[in-house]
Amino acid sequence: MSGDSRIENRDYTLMIDKSSSMATSDGPDGKTRWQIAQESTLALAKKCEEIDPDGITVYVFSGRFRRYDNVTSDKVTKVYEENEPMGQTDLASVLEDALNNYFERKAEGTAKTNGETFLIITDGEPTDRKAVISLIINASQKLDLDEELGISFVQVGTDKKATQFFKALDDDLQGVGAKFDIVDTVTVDDMKGMSLTEVLLKALID
Repeated sequence: MSGDSRIENRDYTLMIDKSSSMATSDGPDGKTRWQIAQESTLALAKKCEEIDPDGITVYVFSGRFRRYDNVTSDKVTKVYEENEPMGQTDLASVLEDALNNYFERKAEGTAKTNGETFLIITDGEPTDRKAVISLIINASQKLDLDEELGISFVQVGTDKKATQFFKALDDDLQGVGAKFDIVDTVTVDDMKGMSLTEVLLKALID
């Protein structure tokens, strides 16, 4: 199957919040944010496999994080079986690990030629906002091209403080030292009836 040229030769890293609030159910179907994230991860892995059979990198994070490499659609269930929602939203540590990994591969010449996209599914603002801001600004300053690295925050749930924080990451970082605007934010309001799966697949090609 021929892939979309915009997502060929690009790496995808998915970071999934597993803080305790991800066990919350928002909709009438009773599905928790965690269950919805699992369905969406599966769809994303399947789509990426069409272009890159190596699979995607998946992190799950709360107070600590776990990294899973080369996750293909048949491995998604295992990732979710090994984790359950608990703890806080320590985004800085997981973001730092993923950024370091990208820049190491770039230095070695093993990063994909079209760069990388981070997709972060989360429902609350991180416990370490200043650290997250610093990491993104510093990463932007190491980039050669705007499109080399993209960070998409996809907010599940309706935490207004989180929405404000992610919007600020999207709109304000160039004013405080970021070289490029590499952040994109999708809030519940932005989804306008789209499922999380549809949002993630759209983020792949944006």
